[in-house]
Amino acid sequence: MSTVTPAAIVFFGLCALVVGCAGGVALSRNILHAAFLLLGTLAGTAGLYLFIGADFLGVAQILIYVGGILVLLLFAVLLTSKVGDTRLSNPSAGLQFGVPLGVLLAAGLVYLVFTTPWPLTEAVATPMTGRPGEAFLGEYLLLFELASVVLLMALVGAMVLARRAVKGRSPDAASGGAAT
Repeated sequence: MSTVTPAAIVFFGLCALVVGCAGGVALSRNILHAAFLLLGTLAGTAGLYLFIGADFLGVAQILIYVGGILVLLLFAVLLTSKVGDTRLSNPSAGLQFGVPLGVLLAAGLVYLVFTTPWPLTEAVATPMTGRPGEAFLGEYLLLFELASVVLLMALVGAMVLARRAVKGRSPDAASGGAAT
C-alpha cells in the first residue's frame, strides 16, 4: 500500500473544499450564504491552479473572480434597496432529477479516478507567468491596449447612464408624493 504524501493531502483537501462549497451553493436556500460558499469554491479552484503550478491562472482566478465578480455580487445583494423587506432565497427546485444525475456523475468520476493509469513521477512545476507577460507586452500589446480602451469606454458610458438615471428622478417622484 502506498504512503499518503503531504501533496496528496493538500490536493484532496482542496478538492473537498471545491466540491463541498459548490454543493452548498447549489443547495443553499439563503442567497448570502450561497455567495459566501461561492467564495470557497472559487478560492479552492485558485488553490488547485496554484498547486499544479499554473500560477498565472491561480492569481487571475483570485483577482478576477474572487476579487471582482464575487465582491460585485455581494455588494449587489447587500446594497439592494429594501433587502430586509423581501425574502431572498434560492429554491432547490428539481432535486428529484438533479440528485440522481449528480450521483451518477460522481460514480462515473470515481470510476475514472480508480481505473486511469496515473503517472507516478514527481514533476516540478515551473512558473508560467513569463510567456503571457511577454505576449501582453510584445506581439499582443496593441490588442491589449485596445481592450483596455474599450473597457474604459464601457465604464464611462455606464457612469453617464447611471448619472442620467439619478438626475431624471426628482425628490417628489422618489418619495411618491405629488408636487403642490
